[in-house]
Amino acid sequence: MSEDLPAKDASAQVADASFAEITLRRRGRIRRYFFEHPRAMDAVVVLCYFLLALATLIASIVDGKWFAAALLLAIAGVLFLRRRFPVSVTAAVAILEVGVTLLNPWGSNVSAGLWFALYAVAVARARTYALVVFGAASLPLTLVYLFMWTSPSTPAGQDGTPENFHLVSNIAAAVSILLSNLIATGIGISVRQRREHEVEIQAWAARTAQLGSITERNRIAREMHDVVAHSLTVMVSLSDGAAVVVRKDPERASEVLGELSRTGRMALADMRRVLGVLRDDSGKPAPLAPLESGHNLAKLLEGFRTAGLPLHYSHTGPTLPQDAAFQLTVYRIVQESLTNVLRYGRSLGRVDVHIVRAGDSVTIDVLDDGRGTREPGSEAGTVGTRQGIAGMRERAGIYAGTVDAGPGLNGGWRVHAELQWNGDKGKS
Repeated sequence: MSEDLPAKDASAQVADASFAEITLRRRGRIRRYFFEHPRAMDAVVVLCYFLLALATLIASIVDGKWFAAALLLAIAGVLFLRRRFPVSVTAAVAILEVGVTLLNPWGSNVSAGLWFALYAVAVARARTYALVVFGAASLPLTLVYLFMWTSPSTPAGQDGTPENFHLVSNIAAAVSILLSNLIATGIGISVRQRREHEVEIQAWAARTAQLGSITERNRIAREMHDVVAHSLTVMVSLSDGAAVVVRKDPERASEVLGELSRTGRMALADMRRVLGVLRDDSGKPAPLAPLESGHNLAKLLEGFRTAGLPLHYSHTGPTLPQDAAFQLTVYRIVQESLTNVLRYGRSLGRVDVHIVRAGDSVTIDVLDDGRGTREPGSEAGTVGTRQGIAGMRERAGIYAGTVDAGPGLNGGWRVHAELQWNGDKGKS
């Protein structure tokens, strides 16, 4: 199928909406609320940081370190912008955290601002980029602790602790800063990957729905072609025949007109059935076969005979499988072949229809001996477009079959179709 995909049809939009609804439902009420209200989530982040830094803030105010308190409030304010400017916010928080640490090294807020900033970077940017930002943002604060060997308020060895105690504690603090920042970055990367996966699934669902819609439209187009082309061709032939015999043989003319009426009613019923598929929003699959509405192969052949075809039919082997879809395929191939004979055949003396079933193989041959029979759609100005032949091949392909159409060995036109029936596997 060489048809290009449209931008997005209704089925793809429905798939997008359904997937988005399922994704939101899986998040739960609380997560769904914050997903739909990102500003509220930003406020929660700032509140969490404020609670983590509250002890340091109070201690700074009590000790008169107003600049440290101002830096803590600045970090909280900057975090409001982390969603819009994740990298800039991370750089600002890294610098402010160093300032706060130098003024109050053992505060409760150490590196907490970087957790939220680095998470935002990992969610917004690619993994490699996020890891580079993690390293650059964590390095200053880590170096501060590695080279700040003792507490500035207590010289080493004067508080009753071993001289290397502060060295060990500073190294532990530096390592904890790196690990906590790495964990925050890793969580952000995981969230980004999950969201990308959801987007990929959504795109796949939309493409699947779109392809399904195109397939269904093609199926409906085949049905419409079969119904319209066959019915109108037969009705035109019947009306022409009735006009010729109405005066010479009124009884025969009445029979032809009756067939004309029956063909029209069946065509109308088929049209309603096909158009009903377009209006059906129930999601139920469309009926595959017209057999339930009075159509069958015998009546089809009789209608063509009434329309004037010198038709001879033979069936060899067991009966066709009792499967509506398979029988519809056989029905439509015979119908399209005979419709082309009726439309394009000239000087017809005999039209043969042979159906042979041998095991799982079903062969259909439709051959006429017309002189001057032309290939459908081969002449300029003809109404043929070869869509009927393409439709037959598509139908046969469902059952691993083939359709060959072309001039016969002794003139006329020949259609040869082979289908494979393997029970339920035949529909796959």
